[in-house]
Amino acid sequence: MLRPKLPVMPQPTGVATPPAVVEPTALTPGSPVPPPAPVAPASSRPVVQLTPGTALALVGGGTAVVLVLGAVLVSLLLAVAITGASVAVCAVVLRSLLASDAKRR
Repeated sequence: MLRPKLPVMPQPTGVATPPAVVEPTALTPGSPVPPPAPVAPASSRPVVQLTPGTALALVGGGTAVVLVLGAVLVSLLLAVAITGASVAVCAVVLRSLLASDAKRR
């Protein structure tokens, strides 16, 4: 049936250079020790440290945000439900009025 085509690796073009030869260096006793690596400078940004009080404040703030958003979303859903019910009641009343008007004629 259907067989996938495997990609073909293209052959290198142009002149390929051989790898450079690395010559080992001999260590002699008493050679000077290289200086230590320089220490990175301290960051100028302030570091944020969370204390138990700030962690508690963050949790409380997050909880408050979740509760407020939940209340807003529930109220929006309730508004949509009430609007839908009122439109349905209006449709039933109009249908009844139109049907009774048609019977009188």
